Formats: sequence, structure tokens, C-alpha cells
Amino acid sequence: MALDPAKRHELHWSHKEKSVARAAFDAALARETLAIRQEVEAVLQRSKEPSAVWDILELLSRKQREVERKYDYRYSVLIGVFARLLCEGWIAESDLAGFSAEKLQLIHRSAETVKELDA
Repeated sequence: MALDPAKRHELHWSHKEKSVARAAFDAALARETLAIRQEVEAVLQRSKEPSAVWDILELLSRKQREVERKYDYRYSVLIGVFARLLCEGWIAESDLAGFSAEKLQLIHRSAETVKELDA
């Protein structure tokens, strides 16, 4: 769900929320990067063909584009970023502890929209 641009700029991020956001963002990126590494290792384990390196290159290129589109640490878009990460399981509700009720509500509403769009 796209948050109204005017509303995005009205959101105030406290120092504590900024710290929580950074930690949740970094943890999600680390989890997803680890999952990508494990996927690459699994591809290499399954195939003994030398050409598997090209499969890895294609996989990594696709994953890099996905990660670059998804992980954007601008405060104006973080609600949507966290909504997607929550939907995809890269963050848990507990990672967002410390956010205001308003931000949590926006993240949950946006996550519901993401689920509907992805269905």
C-alpha cells in the first residue's frame, strides 16, 4: 500500500525508532543475504556440471536486482519496506518493538495490501 506522500512526510521518527528501524533493516538484509548464499550453495551441491557457475551468475544477478529494489532506507518509504519484509518473513513483529502504535498500524495495513497484491 502506498502511503499518502503528505502523510509520509508527517511521520516523525524518534531517535529510538530510528535505532529500531536500522537494526530491523540490517537484520532483514543479513537474513535474506544468508538465504541467498544458502541457495547458491545448494545449486552448486546439486550440480557437478561446470556450467553451473553460469546458473549462479544468473541467480545472483536476479537476486541482486530484487534486493536493491526492496531495501531502501529512506524514512519516507520505510513503512512500505517494513510491510514487505514482514510479509516475506524477513522481519518479525518483535523486530519492530519500539515503533509507535501509528507506525505499527501503518506497517500492518500496508502488509495486508502487499499480501493482496501478491496473491
